[in-house]
Amino acid sequence: MDVASIGVIGAGQMGNGIAHVMALAGYEVRLTDVSGDALSAARGKIEANMNRQVSREKITEADRDGALKRIIPVKGLADLGSTDIVIEAATEREMIKQAIFEDILPHLKPDTILTSNTSSISITRLASRTDRPERFMGFHFMNPVPVMQLVELIRGIATDEPTFRTCEAVVAKLGKTSASAEDFPAFIVNRILMPMINEAIYTLYEGVGSVRSIDTSMKLGANHPMGPLELADFIGLDTCLAIMNVLHDGLADTKYRPCPLLTKYVEAGWLGRKTQRGFYDYRGDEPIPTR
Repeated sequence: MDVASIGVIGAGQMGNGIAHVMALAGYEVRLTDVSGDALSAARGKIEANMNRQVSREKITEADRDGALKRIIPVKGLADLGSTDIVIEAATEREMIKQAIFEDILPHLKPDTILTSNTSSISITRLASRTDRPERFMGFHFMNPVPVMQLVELIRGIATDEPTFRTCEAVVAKLGKTSASAEDFPAFIVNRILMPMINEAIYTLYEGVGSVRSIDTSMKLGANHPMGPLELADFIGLDTCLAIMNVLHDGLADTKYRPCPLLTKYVEAGWLGRKTQRGFYDYRGDEPIPTR
């Protein structure tokens, strides 16, 4: 399939990042969000991130200006109906995603490919609620999208080969690398990453080490660029908990049981960087551990 236009549902951190890279690759992008404020803020964030790329000589000013012109904010899902591929990048809650797909279906072209940026939810189950399971697949970008080079492509049980090859070609045009993952809970990256983060939280919960010592140990002892608790704050503790619950429910193995301390932080609304408090407090000049 020849792809010229992309619809992006969700203008948050992932959605605006996806819009950013798609526009730079030459695609017309239609971006929408249920929040008018989020949609208004998205363009400013995208422009600021592109300006950073210009200053680092990753792209030219002409690249930036052309890409920004290709991003069209729209008010509703109906305005995405004429695009070739739709990428859902809404909150990591299955009921919300299902409702979005049900609402957009009447407006789609017959050959439009539907995809989800979900980091853990069953692609087969999401696809089954649509009229095109053969043209539905997981299109999982890593955060931050403009920087991270990997995209997981996840086929549902009904996804056909042309759909996979079309999405694979889009990833290649972005200058990124695709990894094909089977449709099991959390796919590849989060199946490995989230239990490590959860174990780091257990290590904190059981008093084996402090926030600072755990992160320092993994950065200097395992050569990780970011400690697991710092990374959890960056991802969002609510997202971490949601993925651990998907793993625990989907695989029925106690090794995926979310740490009670993670649940407590989420219940407190301490979700990490986006709420200014998580395992670190970000309200001052320097992040300070909260435990």
